[in-house]
This record gives sequence, C-alpha cells and structure tokens, in this order.
Amino acid sequence: MQPNWLGAFSVYAAVQALEGKDIPKSIKVPLPVIDASNVDTYLAPRGQVSCRRLCLFGLRPGPVRQVAGAASAPMQVSSRPVVDAPAPWLEARNVFKGFFGNPVLKGVSIALRPGRVHALLGENGAGKSTLINLLSGALPPDSGNIVLEGAALSRLNPAQARKAGIAVIQQELSLTPELSIAENIGLGAYPRRFGLIDYKALHGEALAVCKRVGLTEPLETPVGTLSLGRRQMVEIAKALFRKPRVLILDEPTSSLSAHEAGVLSSLVLKLRDEGVALLYISHRLNEIRSLCSHVTVLKDGVVTADQSLSNSDPEELVRLMVGRDTGDLFPAWRTSATGEKRIHIRGMSAGMAQNVDMDANAGEIIGIGGLVGQGQEDFLLGLYGALPTAAREAIVCGNNGLFKSVGAANAAGLAYVPADRKREGLVLPHSIASNLLLPSLDRYTRHGLRNTANEQRVVAKLAERLTIRGDTARPVQALSGGNQQKVALAKWLPLEPTILLLNDPTRGVDIETKREIYLMLRRFADEGKLVVLLSSDTPELVHLCDRVMVFREGRMVATLKHGDLSEEAIVGAAMGLKSSRKAA
Repeated sequence: MQPNWLGAFSVYAAVQALEGKDIPKSIKVPLPVIDASNVDTYLAPRGQVSCRRLCLFGLRPGPVRQVAGAASAPMQVSSRPVVDAPAPWLEARNVFKGFFGNPVLKGVSIALRPGRVHALLGENGAGKSTLINLLSGALPPDSGNIVLEGAALSRLNPAQARKAGIAVIQQELSLTPELSIAENIGLGAYPRRFGLIDYKALHGEALAVCKRVGLTEPLETPVGTLSLGRRQMVEIAKALFRKPRVLILDEPTSSLSAHEAGVLSSLVLKLRDEGVALLYISHRLNEIRSLCSHVTVLKDGVVTADQSLSNSDPEELVRLMVGRDTGDLFPAWRTSATGEKRIHIRGMSAGMAQNVDMDANAGEIIGIGGLVGQGQEDFLLGLYGALPTAAREAIVCGNNGLFKSVGAANAAGLAYVPADRKREGLVLPHSIASNLLLPSLDRYTRHGLRNTANEQRVVAKLAERLTIRGDTARPVQALSGGNQQKVALAKWLPLEPTILLLNDPTRGVDIETKREIYLMLRRFADEGKLVVLLSSDTPELVHLCDRVMVFREGRMVATLKHGDLSEEAIVGAAMGLKSSRKAA
C-alpha cells in the first residue's frame, strides 16, 4: 500500500503551526484543517514521529482513511477546542515512596493531560510535595512508574524532566537573592553564544516573560530587594522562561496580592488554551473551582478521589481531604478585650509606613489588611524593632518609645512570626526540638550547662499543645508546611509574650491546620494577649478580628470595627473606594 504522503505532510505542517514554527517552503501541497475530529484521517504510517508530537496538543493518531477533496482544502489549523480527553503526557502509575521507613505515598496514580488544569488537593503532610518531586524528577519512586509520553520509566531524573519541558513553580522559592531578576529567571537555562552567556538574548527573553506576569521592575534589580509577592512573580516568570509543556504550580497565589493573583489566573487559562498540561496545588477552593476541570485528592498518601470538578461539592472535597467534617472553619467571634492598654502610638513611621496611629488593648485581635506591599509589613517590623522608626507618641507594653532592636522588643514581651517561615522563621537543618527552644535557651541554661531534662519536658508539652506529630529529633525541614508553621508559632510560647505580631501565619497551610491556628489565636486573646494579625486572606480578618487597620500607599486609610467588617469594606478601603477613616 502506498503511504499517504499528503496526510504525513498535513500532520507535519499542523505540528509546525501549533508550535509556532514556519512551514518549509519545499512543501507545495495544499493542506486541510487538522483537529481532534479528523486527525486520524490524515495520519500516515510514515508519520509516527509527528503523530507522537501531535499528541501533546490533544490530537490522537489513528488509522489512515482517505477523504475525498482533502487535498484541495485551504491550509489552516483549527482553533476548535478538543472535546475528547487527550492522551496523558505525564503520569504517575501506582507509585510508592517512603522516608526512614515511613510510607508517604501508597499506590498513587495521577495523569496530566495537555490543555487541562488538574487540581491536587490534600492536607499538609498528605504527600503532595513528595508527588511533585516524583513528577519533576527530583526524587525516584520506591516502586511504580513515572510515564512520560507513554513511555514507562522506573524514575525520571531532573535532566530528563527539564529536557521534556516539565517546570515547577515552588511555594518555597528557589531564587538566589544576590542575583538580578534576569539572572534568576534564566538560571540553569541561560542562552549562549560561542560558549558564553548571551546577556542580550537573556534580557530579551526575560523581558518577554516578565511582561506576561506583570513584572515591571528593572531586570537588573537584585531579587533579594523585592517583596515576597514580587519574588513569587519572578519564580513564575522563571518557569515560563523554560517554555514548559507541563507546569506544576504549588500554592502559587499564597503570597500574591489580589491583582497579582488575577494576572496569574489569566495566565493559567491562557497556558491551558495553548496546550500546556497544568497541575495546580492550592488550599483555596475558590481558585480550584474557577481554574480546574479535574481533581485528585490525597489523604495520608492515598488517593481518596480522582474526578471531574463539574458539579463538585466543596464540602465533600474537604471531607475527602481531612477524613471528616471540619465544622466551621472560624471559631465563633467574641471579644476578650480588657481596658489594659498594650499599644498607644501616634504618628509612627517605619519604612514605607507613614504617620500611623494605633491603640490596642490586651485580649484583642487587631487585623492589618490592604493590598500586598502597602506598608503593612514595614509597620509590623517597626513595632518589633527590626526597622528604624519615628513617632510623636509611643507607649508599647508600658515602655515609652518604640524599640530600637529586636532583642529589646523580645525582652519587653513581643514576639514576631514572619511570613517566610523557611528563610526567616526556622533553622531548617536543625531539629524540631532545637527550633522550639531557640528563643528561650537561656531559660534552660545554668552556669553554661543546659538542663536537658527540662528542655525535653518543654518540647513534649509544646508538641502536644500544637499537635506537632512525630519524633522531635527530626530536622524541621522534614515536616510539612503546616507543621513547620506550628513550630514557628510554638517556639515563642515559653517566653510568655504579651503581644504576638503575626505576618500571614496561615499562608500556604492546609484547611485543618488553618483551623487549628485560628483556635490558637482565639485562645491567645482569651488569655489576655494582644494579637496583631497581618493577613492577605481577607475572610480571616473579617471573622477573627475585633478591628482591622487597612493600609494603602503606606498610610492607614481606615480602621473598621468588627460590626462594620466585610470583605467588601476591607477591599474597598484598600483600593481607595472608601476614603472615610473611622477612629480606632
């Protein structure tokens, strides 16, 4: 039988067009429309390489059939969406993985298909990060297979993953602070000319991906000088620089402003339409439902659901994640405020924050809201003595004036939990116990000798109070993100602080851990502590706080009492839609 060369050329031309490449001028024949409904008509036995590549775009090969008049059709590539589910491009099949004898993944399977956003849900510790590491080649499975383009591999190494176009946007950033934006974006994939880095090409390509994600900072800017949200956007641009065919996004919006999150959502949908296979990990169910069409749920290393998200019940997804009903996420609001003044400030300035007034009493939970990067973090750091400050009046914990150092703030009864727990809140290679004791070591030391028995009692009590599971001699980096955050909070409790300054304490943690943290904050307030909660999660502020201070362009533009709190009121004030400023 004669091969259908016209069909082979048609497939080749379609692939070239879909990949944005020119069709060689040597092809003179007119070519038909190629899409999922008719691709098998034109595939020739000689065209299998092109057929395999065409599968990346959701088009499936099949037997050759001649169609009358096909040769006279004008050349074009159909933009119609693929109706049938395309063949998976990357899969994990029945994979098992454990560490130190503890099983983490137990027979997990997942299939990522081109042109689809696939959600991965699960509590912290469910095995999501381990599965990401297997799919990206960072770790080998103990058993089972990683399947790439239909080829089963006992493991996928990082070089294979990069070459195959698999990119990961990590929740915990993989950037080098000392390098520029452009250098970080291209790191590991620099364009070269005559064996040397082609900086002109690097800047051109980096500028293009920065425009896609809305990064307007100069490319020469050191990444270490950027806010956490802007560093996250650099991480996203870095993944796009590699022109991924599979993109894994791990809690990508956890540190982004509402505007940045909107930009990312639009980008995710555009990449989906371009045929990229996306795996989206988030604890924000509204994001999952708006972006994703399919979901896999993990609990304790086992798949508890693998289903379409159409007509899905959010409450059922939560039950599948945690194994039970979580009840109300937020504890019932009540005020524990007393008349004991903890903070009285007039005209405070610190970094971007300017001319801020604040009054707060023992037993209150005071929220700090607004769009990311409006001076809220500088205000919190100024209170903690970590930034130079000035104020007309200031009394904090009975001390006249603001603190000049972190040590002075700690001694006066202040504690600070940073947003970036891995860089600023924990010493990752050290044990859980060491991290829990770090701020209070001098309390368990006498004449230069440590009282290890007392230390062990304190560690056991803290681990039990915050349900930190497992051997506390393990490195803290072995814990899930939620348990790491518990350690970052718990380490301050032996000092019995009177003011807790919390910078986005539930960023990137699972729903059940969020609930535990919310209950903990309620308990702190009931004990008479003042909790100052900076949060990018507006519902947290609405449900937990006695009052919310809203920042915009470095200034506090509104203070909303609990009875006036709503997401609309906070967002409206943050965007300048409400200019009234209510007295605290």
